[in-house]
Amino acid sequence: MRRSGALFLSLLGMFVLLKGVPAYGGGADGAFVAAQAQKAKDWRKERDVFFKSHQRSPLTPDQKIHFKGLSYYPFDPKSVFSGPIQRYVLNINNPQYYATFLTNKGTSKRYIRYGKFHFRIDGKDCSLEVFKSILSDNLFLPFKDKTNGNETYEAGRYIETEILPGYQMLLDFNMSYFPSCAYNDKFVCALPPNENSLNVEIRAGEKNYKP
Repeated sequence: MRRSGALFLSLLGMFVLLKGVPAYGGGADGAFVAAQAQKAKDWRKERDVFFKSHQRSPLTPDQKIHFKGLSYYPFDPKSVFSGPIQRYVLNINNPQYYATFLTNKGTSKRYIRYGKFHFRIDGKDCSLEVFKSILSDNLFLPFKDKTNGNETYEAGRYIETEILPGYQMLLDFNMSYFPSCAYNDKFVCALPPNENSLNVEIRAGEKNYKP
């Protein structure tokens, strides 16, 4: 996913920007924060059930027996952001319409380029490229940050979210998770592109699992 500066600037010229400002976390009212915290709590429970019992769980049968739950950072309301998506308008015949990700197996996976999301965290302006699966309407944001290789999976984490009315998006790092290959290298997982490497610590969401 390496691109020269010239190609990147050329690509930007093809995009349409929805007017807006960088999204900020921590400014929501108490009811929203409580609802989002409960949503994260329920999602984590569902993920534990999946790991414990589902046939597609990345855990081995023996690991399932001893599994007691994944590890997460405490819910952080300042890691929740909402705002407009800077949409990319590309024709399907445009070679930039698809993004090709390398995988942990050296193969590749294709996603549709959807846009970019701007936000501010720890006093820094950041952005993530937003992608969409060819087979799903959900948005896909693979990313890396400064916790990788220490507190979180070295290859990065994923976030999935929905397109909201007006091409808005809710980015909740509390819902970030490891790809399945973090637990079982038999799985094929897309690796986050270079442009989604954040120069900050995202201390929210899934962290290294300790049996």
